[in-house]
Amino acid sequence: MGLVQELAYELPRPNGFQRAMWRITSSRPGAWLFARVSHHIDLFVLKVSGGRWTVARLLAGIPVITLVTTGARTGQRRATPLLGVPMGDDLAIIGTRFGQHGTPGWYFNLRKQPSAEVACNNRTVAVLAREAEGSEWQEAWDGARRLYAGYEAYARRITDRQVHIMVLSAS
Repeated sequence: MGLVQELAYELPRPNGFQRAMWRITSSRPGAWLFARVSHHIDLFVLKVSGGRWTVARLLAGIPVITLVTTGARTGQRRATPLLGVPMGDDLAIIGTRFGQHGTPGWYFNLRKQPSAEVACNNRTVAVLAREAEGSEWQEAWDGARRLYAGYEAYARRITDRQVHIMVLSAS
C-alpha cells in the first residue's frame, strides 16, 4: 500500500472564496506573512482538530500533510505542515518557502536523514525521502501548480536558487 492510501490523503476542491484567498497567500506581503506565522498556527489547529484541519485547508482549500524530520544540526524532531502533491502512491513536497529567500530547513533535514514521518487525517506513516530530478521534478512541479496557483507567483520571485522537490514514499 502506498503513502497516499495509508494516509487516506484526498485533494479537496477549493471553493470560490478559497481560490480568492490564493491571491492573498501568493502575493509578496501575504507570502511574507504566511511564511512567518502559518507554521505555528497550523501546528496548533492540527493539534486541536486531531490532525484533520489546517488553516491552509480551511482558508485556501490546500491539502496539507505534517512532515516530521530530524534536525540536521540539532538532532531534534521538527514538524512542518506542507502541501503534499500526489505522485502515484507517493507524495512530493516543494521547497519554495512561500517564494521567500533561502531553502527550507526541512530540505536539509531530509538530505541528512531521509527517514521521516508524515501525518495526515490522524494517521502517521514512516517515509523515506529522495530528491526529485529531471522528469520526476517536472511532474511534481506541474502537479503542485495544478493544486495551488500560488506556485506560479513563488517561481517568479525565486531567481537566486533551485527549487528543491523531495518525493516521500512509505517505508
